[in-house]
Parts: sequence; C-alpha cells; structure tokens
Amino acid sequence: MRKADLVSRISEKTEISKYDILLTLETFFKEVKESIAEGENVYVRGFGSFIAKKRARKVGRNIKANKSIEIPEHFIPAFKPAKVFVDKVKSTLKSEEEKKK
Repeated sequence: MRKADLVSRISEKTEISKYDILLTLETFFKEVKESIAEGENVYVRGFGSFIAKKRARKVGRNIKANKSIEIPEHFIPAFKPAKVFVDKVKSTLKSEEEKKK
C-alpha cells in the first residue's frame, strides 16, 4: 500500500477530505523525523515506537581497494512495533494460512 492508498482509505472511512488527511500524515511524518533527529523517541501506544538506534564503531572492508576502513559509531532510525500490533499481524496471517489449507 502506498501513501496515496492510505489517504484514500482513511478519507473513505472518516469522510474527511483527502487533502486534510494528507496534510495530517505529512505533518506526523515530519514531526517524527524531527523528534528522532533531535534524539527524542516517539511512542504511539498500541502501534509502536520510533527510536534512534546507536550502531557501534566497527571495521568494514572496501572490497575494490582491498582495504579496511573504520566506520564510526552512528545512529539510525528504527521502528519497534507494539505487542498488540505484532499479535494482530500474527493472528491475521495465521488465520489466512489456515483458510488456504
């Protein structure tokens, strides 16, 4: 599903204009990005957590030059789904598999 599909579905279910839904989603994404960039995690109860994970310093290899390079420690954005979210996906996919049998 793409962002446009998501906007359409939400608009159909809530009867709010697609423009307003798109503006809300874009603002949400922007706020999450800014918060993570500032080192502040975002927790959405029942959905999950947007966090910045720290990657330790390590030695990598440039295969073309056949040299070792040092990769400094850095942060990457990550998403950790809530238990409710994980359980919902597991149960839904499990029931779909059972229907196929």
